[in-house]
Amino acid sequence: MIKHIKESAWFLLVFGLGLVSASVSFASRRIHWWLVGVACVLFALAILALLFLRERMRTKFKAMQVARRPRVVVVGGGTGQPVLLRGLKHMEVDITAVVTVADDGGSSGRLRSELFMPPPGDIRNCLIALADTEPLLANLLQYRFDEGSGLNGHSFGNLFLAAMTRITGDFESAIRETSRVLAVRGTVMPVAKQAFTLSAVYADGSRVDGESQIPLAKKPIDRIIIHPQSVEPLPEVLSTIAGADAIVVGPGSLYTSILPNLLVPGIADAIRASKAKAIFVCNVMTQPGETDGYTASDHVEAVYRHVGERLFDMIIVNSALIPDPVLRQYTALAAHPVQVDVERLHKLGLTVIARDFLQDSRYARHDPDLVAMQILALVGREHHS
Repeated sequence: MIKHIKESAWFLLVFGLGLVSASVSFASRRIHWWLVGVACVLFALAILALLFLRERMRTKFKAMQVARRPRVVVVGGGTGQPVLLRGLKHMEVDITAVVTVADDGGSSGRLRSELFMPPPGDIRNCLIALADTEPLLANLLQYRFDEGSGLNGHSFGNLFLAAMTRITGDFESAIRETSRVLAVRGTVMPVAKQAFTLSAVYADGSRVDGESQIPLAKKPIDRIIIHPQSVEPLPEVLSTIAGADAIVVGPGSLYTSILPNLLVPGIADAIRASKAKAIFVCNVMTQPGETDGYTASDHVEAVYRHVGERLFDMIIVNSALIPDPVLRQYTALAAHPVQVDVERLHKLGLTVIARDFLQDSRYARHDPDLVAMQILALVGREHHS
């Protein structure tokens, strides 16, 4: 295919001269006109061959560029994972979001129990974070009905995924088709094919079942258990982890968004076996009912207590002071900045990246672009906005 007008004009001009010369030669029976015509036609064909070869080389070069893009897998759920995805979306990377399917509250919980499908809420948030579509469509999918006996509390995006699941026949196909509709830059997949349930065992020996109920007890959590424990990871998740350049865990709710993924059999082992750099993104603030009083190393040690040590190579943690007006809002909710205890993190074998990762806003949140750029720097690849 000839794409360049100037070169196409040269080809047509030379080829046309060749045909004219050949015609004159045929009419006048003069050999020199015939030779000129042949030369012009051959020259035109040479131009065509060079154009074709150059296009082939350009296509191959673009394919090589795509193949060289860092492959980043982001593991998590809740509201933290989409923050990081929004930053990575604008970089030249191949993104895969691996999302928990343990949610049992709100709209997701209702659809899970009534339609016997995996909870769609965390998946929806990740799809919207990676979408390259009109803001109106994103707002539509996030719209939550506040009236109607059946619709009240449901988000339109959750209902959309539920309907797409029925149309396509399974949840993974529904996610793929929704990704096409939203022009998603990357891949979003559930960590497991089936939904599973969380239980928390607290330090005092008591126990509660259900992801949405775990933080409500306001007691120190000893461990999290998933049911059924025989749940199988999605095969595509394992293969993606194996081929990744970076595996990023967090930010997000430690016990109800991050650990549920890592407790699925095979996931933690796949991360350890991968040649990728495993990076833990620590939360900026503690979470009431889950990580009260936790330092950065407490977060890591909680993970290791569940799935074994030496899972992560590096940790990204915010070390900037939070402005007093913002801090007061969180203190009123019993949330506090996560302390960066560098020495303990080093003893855990982690490379510590501690600096200002705060977004300039009314909330103590990660800046998506700053964290995304730091991840690509750790992978050792150049990034492009």
